[in-house]
Amino acid sequence: MNPYLNFNGTSEEAFNFYKSVFGGEFTTMERFKNTPDGDKLSPEDANKIMHIALPIGGNTLMATDALESMGQTLTQGNNFHLSIHTESKAEADKLFAALGVGGKVEMPLMYMFWGAYFGMLNDKFGIKWLVNYEPKK
Repeated sequence: MNPYLNFNGTSEEAFNFYKSVFGGEFTTMERFKNTPDGDKLSPEDANKIMHIALPIGGNTLMATDALESMGQTLTQGNNFHLSIHTESKAEADKLFAALGVGGKVEMPLMYMFWGAYFGMLNDKFGIKWLVNYEPKK
């Protein structure tokens, strides 16, 4: 599964933040100005992100900017979360802290009744994250 996110003009800022948290390099970063109708867009819209991709582990996080000038409307909701499964409690703590900068913790990391070390937060871009570490049995 590769999550695909829509932003209201902040894809590049969001993905630079995610890159600072997870590391790695963008495999794709295309701007609307490079599309067939890019010359018909305002300079502001032309410079926004048409597609960006950042590999994280075995998955790829992808996104685009929704352009009102192209009839696209972004409605932020609570219909998705991104779930990160870590290899250690220390990695869970590190990622949770980094993703939480400027955001809001919904549920602090703690050991849950099902045996996982788990927490929930909204990052500063309104994206909901689940961070999960399950100790090996």
